[in-house]
Amino acid sequence: MFAGEFRDRRIDLLGVTIIGTATGLGGGVLRDLLLQTPLVALHTNAYLIVAVTASLFGMLLQHVLNRVDGTITALDALTIGLFGAIGTTKALSLGVPEVPAVFVGTVSAVGGSVIRDILLNRPIALMHVGSLYAIAATGGTVVLVVALRFGMVIDYAAPIAVLVTAVIRLLAVRYGWSLPEQRALSRVPRLGWRKRG
Repeated sequence: MFAGEFRDRRIDLLGVTIIGTATGLGGGVLRDLLLQTPLVALHTNAYLIVAVTASLFGMLLQHVLNRVDGTITALDALTIGLFGAIGTTKALSLGVPEVPAVFVGTVSAVGGSVIRDILLNRPIALMHVGSLYAIAATGGTVVLVVALRFGMVIDYAAPIAVLVTAVIRLLAVRYGWSLPEQRALSRVPRLGWRKRG
C-alpha cells in the first residue's frame, strides 16, 4: 500500500520490491523473532510472491490508487487490525501472558511501517505527532485479550478486535486525532530544595 510513494523518491524497481516486501512482511517477521518461532514468511512461496507483486503494483498503479485514497486508508486500517489480532493470538497460544501478548500484537501490526521508515532513512512515523497507528493497534489487541479473558470465543473476539483497530484508525484520520506533543523541558515545572535557615 505504500509502494506508490517510493516513486517520488526515485527508487528503482528493485528498491521498491525490497522496501515493499519488508513493509508487508516485517511485522510478522518481528513477531516470530520475539516469540522465538520459525519465520512463517519463509515457510512457503506465497508470502514473498504476494508481497513482491503488491509492491510492484503499488508503484505501477500509483495514479489509479491515488484516486481511491479513502479505500486504501480503510484497507490499511483493517490490515493493521488483522496483523495485530494474529500476532496477539499467536502469542497467547504459545503461553505468553496477556500484557506481553498485546505488545507482540502491536509490534506485528506496526513493525512493517517502522522497517519501511528506517530503510527510507526518514523519521519513524508512529513516533511523531499525528499518528495513532500504534494506539489503534494496541486498542484492538487489548480488546481481543479482554474478550478472550471473559470467555468469548476467538471466532468472535478477533473480528471485533480488528474492527476496533480499524475504527480508531479511521476516526483518527478523519478528525485529525493525535497524542499530546511532548512539552519542552523548560516548561516542565521543577521542584527545588529550600535551604533551611
